[in-house]
Amino acid sequence: MKIGLFFGSFNPIHHGHLIIAQAVLNQTDVDQIWFIVSPQNPLKKSKSLLHEFDRLDLVERAISDNYAFKTNDIEFHLPRPSYTIDTLVHLSERHPDHQFNLILGGDNLEQFTSWKNYDKILDFFGLYVYPRGEDPVSDLWQHKNVHRIEAPVLHISATYIRTCIQQGKSIKYLVPDQVEALIAQKKFYL
Repeated sequence: MKIGLFFGSFNPIHHGHLIIAQAVLNQTDVDQIWFIVSPQNPLKKSKSLLHEFDRLDLVERAISDNYAFKTNDIEFHLPRPSYTIDTLVHLSERHPDHQFNLILGGDNLEQFTSWKNYDKILDFFGLYVYPRGEDPVSDLWQHKNVHRIEAPVLHISATYIRTCIQQGKSIKYLVPDQVEALIAQKKFYL
């Protein structure tokens, strides 16, 4: 089975994430998208992160109606901070019958050479990259294992959503209804 791996903090997950995942399904031969909830991104501060199990729960609620979308908490059980290459190796060993590809935004491709073992990721796994409106600068766009995905550019950010919540403003239409309900019920991000 061919699996697209969508790594992220998902703090919280929003419609932009879901649209990208669906675009990958629509435009590639990927069978499933696994949402890998990262407990701590080595390039981000963890201070503003909701607890990892709460973020996993939000993702599970957001994708519950799509049989091709799955959650995965593998990075909860690996050393921290999590490095993508380590997770990919672990998943490959655990699921030798699956082929894994990484899904990431064009902005991340621009800094991809700073990732641990980025060359191994490119050579052994490959990337599905969705531009976020930026002009491609990186030479990696030309790499044989980098595949461009066309997806609507929605400028929704988790930071904006958290700010709305803290200011008592509605997040309707930014996140799935089930996500909005759980955030309100548990008073997340207040």
